[in-house]
Order: sequence, then structure tokens, then C-alpha cells
Amino acid sequence: MVKYDPNSTMVCMSEIPDHISLGISITNCTGRCEGCHSPWLREDIGEELTESVLDDLIKKNDGINCVLFLGEGKDKESILDLGRYVRDKYPSLKTALYSGRSNVEAEYYKVFDFVKIGAYNAKYGPLNKRTTNQILLEVDRDTGLRKDITSRFWR
Repeated sequence: MVKYDPNSTMVCMSEIPDHISLGISITNCTGRCEGCHSPWLREDIGEELTESVLDDLIKKNDGINCVLFLGEGKDKESILDLGRYVRDKYPSLKTALYSGRSNVEAEYYKVFDFVKIGAYNAKYGPLNKRTTNQILLEVDRDTGLRKDITSRFWR
């Protein structure tokens, strides 16, 4: 089961380049990033994120073209299942995952069009800093090839 924080879920315009994303904040984060901007997401709080809840969120946020899961929680299979659900039911929407892990299993690249890897490290900064240790990968749905698009955040 995956839980999310409805109060931290919002439409985002800068998290995935060229996309208007529904950013869903996943709770039960296993990361302990120093300087985390959302430490409350480490807690077992929020509501269960189900397919029905996803349907409601997508319908209420007309104009989005991407569903972004901000974290994985503790149930990786469920987050993969939810990503598959969005991809299958809403093929026009892109799927994205922000993982705090330094690497994710190959299955993630079959489910998500965008995958951010790397724990936040204040010393290196977020994605919009050239010094970041984080990487945003874009995955081609047809070929599975991954492209590092982190530099698109740099000005």
C-alpha cells in the first residue's frame, strides 16, 4: 500500500521540463536526506493512494500531461502498479517518479517516462544547480533508452 499527503499534492510546472505535472507527495519516505524540504513525508501519514483516488486526482486537474510520484514510500511494487495503471488507463499522460535512491531497478524504466535518482545533498544542491548529484532521466517508451536531461534545469 502507498500513502500520499493530499495537502502536499499539487500541479507543478517546473519539476519535469515541458510538462504540467500532477505532483503527488508519497509518504513513508525511507530517505533521510539532510536538508530535506519535506521531512514530514518520512512519517506514516496521509491517505491510501488507490487507482480510484488517482482517477479522481487526474479528473480534478484538467490540463496536466504528466503524473509525478514524489517518492516511492515503502511499497515499491505498489508504486510500480500505480505507475502502470496511469500509463495503461491514460496513455496520453507521461509518468514520472522522483526516487531518492542512487539507483532503481530496471522495471522502473519500463513504467516511468521520467525517473529522478539521487538523494538530495545540500552540499551539491538541487537539479537546477550544475553541481547537483541528482539526475533526471527521460525514458523513451518505444526503445527504453535513457537520456540524462538534468542540464535542462540549468540556466
